Parts: sequence; C-alpha cells; structure tokens
Amino acid sequence: MEESAEKPKAVKGVRAERIKREELGIEDRRKHEGRKATPLKSHAKETGAHHRVYRFRFYPTEAQAEQLGKTFGACRWVYNEGLSLRSGAWDQHRVNVGFAETCRALTGWKRAEERAWLKEVSSTVLQQALRHLDQAFTRFFKGSAKYPKRRKKQRSRDAATYVRTGFGWAEDPERLGTGLITLAKQSEPLDVRWSRTLPAGAVPVRLSVTRDRVGRHFVSVLVEERMTALPSVFLPGSHEPKAVGLDLGLASLATLDDGTKLDHPGLLKRYAEKLARLQRELHKKVRGSKNREKVRQKIARLYALIGDVRRDMLDQFTTRLVRENQVLVVEDLSIVTLLRPARGKGRRRKAKLSRAIIDAGWGELLRQLRYKCEWYGRTLVVVDRFFPSTRRCSACHVKGPKLDVSIRQWTCTECGVVHDRDVNAAMNLRDEGMRLYWLVASALPPNRKPPAVIKASELEACLLAA
Repeated sequence: MEESAEKPKAVKGVRAERIKREELGIEDRRKHEGRKATPLKSHAKETGAHHRVYRFRFYPTEAQAEQLGKTFGACRWVYNEGLSLRSGAWDQHRVNVGFAETCRALTGWKRAEERAWLKEVSSTVLQQALRHLDQAFTRFFKGSAKYPKRRKKQRSRDAATYVRTGFGWAEDPERLGTGLITLAKQSEPLDVRWSRTLPAGAVPVRLSVTRDRVGRHFVSVLVEERMTALPSVFLPGSHEPKAVGLDLGLASLATLDDGTKLDHPGLLKRYAEKLARLQRELHKKVRGSKNREKVRQKIARLYALIGDVRRDMLDQFTTRLVRENQVLVVEDLSIVTLLRPARGKGRRRKAKLSRAIIDAGWGELLRQLRYKCEWYGRTLVVVDRFFPSTRRCSACHVKGPKLDVSIRQWTCTECGVVHDRDVNAAMNLRDEGMRLYWLVASALPPNRKPPAVIKASELEACLLAA
C-alpha cells in the first residue's frame, strides 16, 4: 500500500516575515506599530433594510473617458500583479500572502518610477481590486469557485469600484433621489441619465463604474433601502396563501400551473443568421485594422441588444409573478450540470440544447425570483431536483414511466387523464411546494412569517431554525 503524500506546510513566523520583506518586496507594517489595536466596526444593515443596486447610464467627457480608461487598466494590472504575488509566494516559498500584504505591496509598486501612472488612479479603487482578488481566493478555498485567473484586456469586463471615500455625492434639493456624482481624480461631475430616482435622502454606500464592449458607460449605485412588503395574497374566500407552480422549459420558457405559458424568447436563434454573417465578415478583416474594429462593434452592439431585451423581459415577468402570488414554487435545477459539454455521439444536439438553455436565461430568472421574494415578503419554495414532477399524474398521483423530451402530451394509465407535459409538471411542483411550505409554517411560532426561501435539500436545517 502506497503512502499518501504529505501536504506542504506553510512557512510562518519570523522566517515568513523575512521572506516577505527580502524576497517578495512587501514592506513591514510600521505606520501603526505603536498604536493600540482597536476592533473594527462592521457595517451592519438596519432591521428590515436591504442593499439595492440602481444602474444608470452616463455620458463621460473626453477627459473623464480617458481617466476612466486609465482606471480600468490600472485595476486590471493590480489584480493580475496581486495574483502573481500570492501565487508565487506559495509556489516558491510556501508563504501565505493575504489582503493586507498585497496592499502594502501596492504602496511599493506606486513608488517605482516605471509605474508612476498608478498614481493617476485613486488608491481606494486599486485597493478594491485587491479586495476582489482576496474574495476570489476565499471562494476558491471554500470550494465554491475555481482558482482565480488573470484578467485579460479583451476578455475581462472593464470595471472599477469606488467606496464612500472615493466619490462625492450631492443630492439635488429640487428633485430628491438624484444629484451630482463626482469620482476621485476627476473635477467634473458625471452626466448621469436618471431614469429613476434613488430613495430620498439615501447616501450611496458604494459605486461601480463599468464599460461594456460597445463602449457604453454605466454607474451602479448601491444604497441601503428599507423595502416595503407587498400585501399578502390569499385565495378568494379563504386564508390560504395563493401559490403558483413554475416549470421551466425550452418549448416554453416558463409554464404556470394554470396553463399560462411564456414563450421562449429565442433571441440567439432570431439573430443567428445576422450574427453568422458578421462573424464571417470579421474573419475576413485584417487583424488590427479599423474595418475589423467596425465589424467587432456591430457584433458587440447586437449582443448588447440581445442581453438588454432578455433582462427586461425576465424582470417584467418575475415582478408580475411576485406581485400576484404569495408562494412561488420552482424546481432545483443544476444549470451548470445541464450545460456540461457532451462527448462522442450526440454532441451537436447537446450543443444546441445548451445554447437554448443559455438563451432562456434560467439562472437569471431564478436569481431575480430569489431576491424579489426576500424584498417583498414572499416565499420561494425550491423543490428537490429528483422529484418526478413530469411523469407523476397530478390527478391520481401515480408515477408513470420515463418520458422522452419529444413527448409533449401523455395519458395516465390509471385514471385516463390526458396531461400536457409542462402544465402537469407545474401542478405537481405547486402541490409539493405547498406541502413543504405548510411543513415549515406549522413549526414556526405564532405571528412569525415563513422564511423567504425554503429549499427541500435544506429542510432539516430550516425546521431546526424555526
């Protein structure tokens, strides 16, 4: 029997500090050595308050666009340099480097003459790039994400995060909820198009400035807002909450238990011919030429249009569901598993299926339902993914044989009821979801509302918390 290889041990203590100082160029922490340490005050949200993001488009001047371009490039460079520092420290010296060490290394990078351009960017923005790197490593160590990758200029999104000390905010007294936003290292406020207003008197907690592939600039404003729960919705003539079962599919994007179906947008399929023509045209252009850049801009604008239409459609649909129902029931889908590429025979059919799932935006739909239920006092019940919602008869509850994807209708062999595949699945999801809902609600103390999300896979923990 072979002996298992021992895991490499991390270097700690004085030796680790010496390696950081001499080999990695990380300065010692001398600024506050003689000061007594005081615990940090965490920013806790008020009871009933939620962090909400408002996204607006703005039109920068030439000087602002140039400065933002430098900011995006500096954030990308600092992120990659911090990643190389942390990876190299462990691979070569077995030394752990955290967020504090990378911030001290950033000070040394800015002092170098060849990197004087880093001083043209706000230090808080660069520190936030290192904070994002630290969060990526935290997710990797927890097992919820892969090892962080380097950010590439043509692949990664141009983004910069400004904390409260990195921007100025002055609310307009004539139109509450709007105002002037001035970013660090800029003298003029942004020309923001206020499509809607922020909560009156709210001070932004954080800003995120992004630039998409089309060249459009957006600012995402994070505020702390106290959400007002919607009035409870009950079935007519009873005190039972109104529930809806939601079955996601590809023939129809979503099917409700009452037979209502939302058509699949099919945006990628609708523009497939135009996209293919532009991709062929792009392939014929010389790399680095202006004509190639023009075609790339056309493709980017078309993809931006597809994304905007899809998000708007899903936002309207999920808002309507949350307003009209008290309990929403969906199936626990493993979208990552469904999008796993196939090998061998049938891989082309699997590729088309994956493309249709991406075009449907199932993940975005479920994400919107989750946070909207939390905001507005609704309950989202997530049924176990192995629950036989499709082949179970909603009338007599007899489980039938497995059904091929091509079969859209089937007849129950016990009671003879003819079922629409998707409608029957939505009805079964609703019944199973209400069973789980009442199981949790009955365990709660009086006058206490059920949680915003009830998952069948976490039912025991939910009952213990009740």
